[in-house]
Amino acid sequence: MKQIELKQISKYFGDVEVIKPLDLIINEGEFVVFVGPSGCGKSTLLRLIAGLEDISSGQILINGKDATKLAPAARGLAMVFQSYALYPHMTVRKNIEFPLKMAGVQKNERVRRVEEAAKALNLSEYLDRRPGQLSGGQRQRVAIGRAIVREPTAFLFDEPLSNLDAALRVGMRLEISELHKRLNSTMIYVTHDQVEAMTLADTIIVLRSGIIEQLGNPLDLYHKPKNTFVAGFIGSPKMNLLSGKEAANYGAEIIGIRPEHFTVKKQSGLWEGIVGVTEKLGSDTFVHLSCPFFPEPITVRAESSLSVQYGEKLYITPNKNNLHKFDAQGLRIDE
Repeated sequence: MKQIELKQISKYFGDVEVIKPLDLIINEGEFVVFVGPSGCGKSTLLRLIAGLEDISSGQILINGKDATKLAPAARGLAMVFQSYALYPHMTVRKNIEFPLKMAGVQKNERVRRVEEAAKALNLSEYLDRRPGQLSGGQRQRVAIGRAIVREPTAFLFDEPLSNLDAALRVGMRLEISELHKRLNSTMIYVTHDQVEAMTLADTIIVLRSGIIEQLGNPLDLYHKPKNTFVAGFIGSPKMNLLSGKEAANYGAEIIGIRPEHFTVKKQSGLWEGIVGVTEKLGSDTFVHLSCPFFPEPITVRAESSLSVQYGEKLYITPNKNNLHKFDAQGLRIDE
């Protein structure tokens, strides 16, 4: 079976170990997303797979063959960077064709691949334009097209949407997801945006300080985070992580409750809170509360029709079936 396998891969920059020894298997056709805060090692791990950084120890196998010492061009992988890295003096057609020309691919085959990639990315009518005549989203599609024509074993994306505005990010996210389904190709994607991770991934890998904290499908991580780090990172707004005497009443050092798992009322409920900032998003209203039971602020999701004022009292009751428990080390307590 075709796959990318990492065996006890580690990476040092000087005396600093940025990737601690880890094992990972990425299967053919899988969409894997590396996610985590800045400095967690996600881009470094991607660059180790691509061959853009030398590993300090361990082994990389691509389709069963040792690729540890192979040059990037010999690994059969195609990388799409945060910056488009397009040649401004070349047309879209020539930008997409360039890696094939450098590889000595015959002209008729180059034409076929370029036209197929352009069709897949809705770029056919832009082939004779230059990058300066395109929008940011179109330029990113050109960069993806340049990767597609190489017919790689896997696509590697390093925060490809970071330079786009919010509306373009959503559109491109959908396009990348649709492209994955059409091509049925292996994709490894790096982002700090957990919304991108949740919506794109077959498998999410949450990294912290060069360690894999948890991996699994998006809903597994959402519903059963193995520790408070994953619980607080996956989900938007993030899970409420609450400590203190009231948490101890539930048999835990820390209890976790997502904003959508509260009943919110203006008259009665289990916990009384004082309204702080209110965010009205149209379909939902997010209310940030201070509560005497907990030192931490609480965020709850309410119906958009809820009308509350700053400083007003609000009563909330957590859904016990959706309550998460963690011990003093922040590890999940399963009952």
